[in-house]
Amino acid sequence: MPATTADVIVIGGGVAGLAAATALAGRGARVTVVEARPHLGGRAGTFVDPATGETVDNGQHILMGCYRETFAFLRRIGAMSRVRVQPSLAVPSIDSAGIRSVLTCPPLPAPWHLLGGVIEWDALGWKDRLSVLRLGAPVKTEQRRLRGATGRMACSPEETVENWLVRNGQTPRLREMLWDPLALAALNQPPREAAAPTFVRVLAEMFGADPQAASIAFPNVPLDEMYAAPARDYIEARAGEVWTGALARVIVEGGRAVGVRARGGRDIRARAIVSTVPWFGLRRLFDEVPPPVQRIVSDAARMASYPIVTVNLWFDRGVLGTPFLGLPGRTMQWAFDCGAITNSRLSHTSLVSSGAAAVVGMSNDAVVNLALGELRDALPLARAAAVRKASVVRERRATFSLAPGQPVRPTAGTPLAGFYLAGDWTDTGLPGTIESAAMSGHRAAEAMQ
Repeated sequence: MPATTADVIVIGGGVAGLAAATALAGRGARVTVVEARPHLGGRAGTFVDPATGETVDNGQHILMGCYRETFAFLRRIGAMSRVRVQPSLAVPSIDSAGIRSVLTCPPLPAPWHLLGGVIEWDALGWKDRLSVLRLGAPVKTEQRRLRGATGRMACSPEETVENWLVRNGQTPRLREMLWDPLALAALNQPPREAAAPTFVRVLAEMFGADPQAASIAFPNVPLDEMYAAPARDYIEARAGEVWTGALARVIVEGGRAVGVRARGGRDIRARAIVSTVPWFGLRRLFDEVPPPVQRIVSDAARMASYPIVTVNLWFDRGVLGTPFLGLPGRTMQWAFDCGAITNSRLSHTSLVSSGAAAVVGMSNDAVVNLALGELRDALPLARAAAVRKASVVRERRATFSLAPGQPVRPTAGTPLAGFYLAGDWTDTGLPGTIESAAMSGHRAAEAMQ
């Protein structure tokens, strides 16, 4: 069978792959996306629940107002209206003692909006509130570094998030209510294990010049509608192709990546290939790993992974009373009313456990009972509600580890000619988030210029 051709082949149809493919297609390149799964989305995808017929995200993915690369991607494909951004940060929560409070940041210039919100937050004592002032200097140091300044660093690469927060005078109560939940959500790793630099980068992005950068943004449709379907339409409208259910192997000839073999041995030739597979899938792209990328592939194989566990509960009535709710100090750290978030007929509540190494191996019944027990302990409305259905979604390798001593994350360009990398795990400086994935896709596209 003769080979088909493209200008660029993108392996993987998640956020990174579709961001790269649409950026390239927007510049006039003829792009072919090759996705191994039967549908697009990668680790930020959807499935149809067989009992209810609802389209369910494989985990509740939220965005932040500082997600510049993600929003650029969504604007490109005409999907920005499918995301709703808070005017300013507002986070309702119920602490481990059952006390409800709301952190609300007023519409002040950054960073005064954060200070104003914490000062007014009645979940904290005055010592806790004032301790936030001590983070101002290190966060500003990181912001200067991001603008190109050299010299003093905000933290050491060997320092953990927990150590950095303690060293900078953050009280146990403020860590419990704010910093630990934020670190777990952003890094998907306990603060006592994750290295501080990536977390400090997150804070610098969130609490920069734009007060809305710290706001939470929610997809108001399922993820496949938010970005996967419109990205596919964008690519195909520009003479590109999207293949699903197609495993890919990179073809290397004369020391150069020249195409991929997919769909029953069918070859696609191109001048460049972008791999957006996760760190644990990189080795499988090659029959024999070419010498120029052996170190990259070896390092990727050594990267540790962290899981996320999501429990979906269908009740006979609403139980949250708010679109989302923080549950600090618990195994399930966040609860989401999926119908309220999407303004739809979705009827389930989603509870998320980040850094879920302790629960990922538990049985479905045990995880459901744990989640239900924590929700009912926090919310009186949930105690009287009957559970009609429950499901558990495990992403065993949801994100890569950010612990000190992990292998170096690779850049977009590689020593193998014609072969580029993208994916949230590459060297973006951010944790394994949608923003990191979108940024990496854009960087891979730029690296070809």
